[in-house]
Amino acid sequence: MPIYIYFKSHTYISQHINMKGRLLLVEDEENLRSTIALNLELEGYEVLCAENGKEALQLFKSNRFDLVVLDIMLPEINGLDVCREIRKENRNVFILFLSARSMGSERIEGLKAGADDYLSKPFNLEELLLRIEILLKRKNSGASLKSINSAVINARIIHFDTYQFTSADGKIVSLSKKETLLLKLLIEKKNQVVSREEILEQVWGYENFPTGRTIDNFILAFRKYFEVDPSQPKLFISVRGVGYKYTEAESSNN
Repeated sequence: MPIYIYFKSHTYISQHINMKGRLLLVEDEENLRSTIALNLELEGYEVLCAENGKEALQLFKSNRFDLVVLDIMLPEINGLDVCREIRKENRNVFILFLSARSMGSERIEGLKAGADDYLSKPFNLEELLLRIEILLKRKNSGASLKSINSAVINARIIHFDTYQFTSADGKIVSLSKKETLLLKLLIEKKNQVVSREEILEQVWGYENFPTGRTIDNFILAFRKYFEVDPSQPKLFISVRGVGYKYTEAESSNN
């Protein structure tokens, strides 16, 4: 299968210490998989690989990814079904099909399954790298949030830089780093429902996933800290099956 391949020097690698993103590469042909993975790593990406659809879904459910490069004709579970399963769990991760199925109707089928882009084999490796870069730029341009140093909720002053808040009676209460990050995210997106996927990405990043109850427990703690009546929450709302939102009508951010 003809593709254009190029390799960068070790000097190039040493200059790219900061990871540009985490990618899941799903390709059953071993030589092609290793070649693509190597070149992606040389570009500064962290790459996890799967050789069949079943392994791909297992990796996706236990890790955080920015983008999935996905073949269609895979053992165990085909790429179209893998794409549909991923979309059931995460609507934000980018999916790029890389497939020998190049007919127009097949490309449309891939995009309808939930892919963001489709590149036919044989392909130019530089074009693949460029398409990945363009997709990830879209993510980064849309992910920026305003930077706030403090906020006030019900006379309680939150200091995001020190992971603390001052209660109404002047007592200093410490927050964990994850509590602070989640609280800041909800306040920055006031009156918007923040999905579980976005919380995992913004607060936990590439770390191990929290248990199913961890985010709920954080929300319960916020209600205890800031609600007038934690049993009847008005500020921190859980939206079943979707996510969470902060809805205080009167607050002050600096």
